[in-house]
Amino acid sequence: MDQRNLSLSHVEARPQTARRAVVIWLGVVFGLVFLMIMVGGLTRLTDSGLSIVEWRPVTGAIPPLSDEAWREEFAKYQTIPEYQIQNRGMTLGEFKFIYWWEWSHRFLGRLIGAVFLVPFVIFWWRGMIARALGLRLSLLFLLGGAQGALGWWMVMSGLTERLDVSQYRLAAHLGLAFLILGLIVWTILDLLRGEGVARALKESRLAPFALLFAGLVYVQILLGAFVAGTDAGLTYNTWPLMDGRFIPEGLLTMKPWYVNFFEDVTTIQFQHRMTAYLVGLSAIGLFTALWRAGPSRRTMIAASHVLGASLLQIALGIWVLLAQAPLSLSALHQAMAVVLFTAALWLAHELRQPLQLAASPQSRSA
Repeated sequence: MDQRNLSLSHVEARPQTARRAVVIWLGVVFGLVFLMIMVGGLTRLTDSGLSIVEWRPVTGAIPPLSDEAWREEFAKYQTIPEYQIQNRGMTLGEFKFIYWWEWSHRFLGRLIGAVFLVPFVIFWWRGMIARALGLRLSLLFLLGGAQGALGWWMVMSGLTERLDVSQYRLAAHLGLAFLILGLIVWTILDLLRGEGVARALKESRLAPFALLFAGLVYVQILLGAFVAGTDAGLTYNTWPLMDGRFIPEGLLTMKPWYVNFFEDVTTIQFQHRMTAYLVGLSAIGLFTALWRAGPSRRTMIAASHVLGASLLQIALGIWVLLAQAPLSLSALHQAMAVVLFTAALWLAHELRQPLQLAASPQSRSA
């Protein structure tokens, strides 16, 4: 059977069944990555990220199972500056609370690796995954491994001299998480796009702007990581002004000038606010332009989700700021960032011209 010039959606000789299975599997992986981002955010918000001071990729999956093991873990934590300066006097029970957050975050990473790798090998062996898709999924697996190493590199920054992790490494860790999430979303959308729909779609003149908007949302997420990493959200808890001024005093006071964008809390919060306004205005502009262009119903549904998620995220950000970043609202703000980023990718995918890829191998079970 000649399978040349088929799209990525054709994953085996019986494409519908195989495609559905792969989409469900990747959907589960997406859900787990979403959950891990949320648990990671809560780990940060509860100051739990430095509670495990060792990186044991295999044996670390087993938590302390005895009182002696718990005391040993607590003793290790007591050697780092966070305990000695900030948490001195913490009880074993209080330590267990922060330990379980960090352990859960790491355990989810291991679980995602297993949930990804085992079905991937099975699907590949059965010939259900095309070569192009297989290469993309292999890249995803490598990025997942790199994310684990990057997470430990981030933790290391808070074990010697600092009381928390480096905001630079925190942003890198979160940025890679969203990159992985985005690649999963894009792959699922590729697989869900049917052959008939792909043939009917034409490249929209607004496609580059939709992709740029998704990039803008990604940048805003990174800026949010710097807000979290420097506790910049606990300052200037007023809106729309900052200390009575739209442009606050104290911007760009550090030298060299460029470090202000990453280390000065005033500048960090100001740039996060301004970028949020830019996201909102861009979402409104993109929606209006699409409305006038008269696109398909699916495209307008995606655009509506982007607009709604953008405005809701801005409102949540203002609420978090005014409430001085309580745990529940901060977590909801981070969850909404995932929703907005996913919606932005959905819209960009709807507008793009589908790329024709190589044929898949035939099923070995055939």
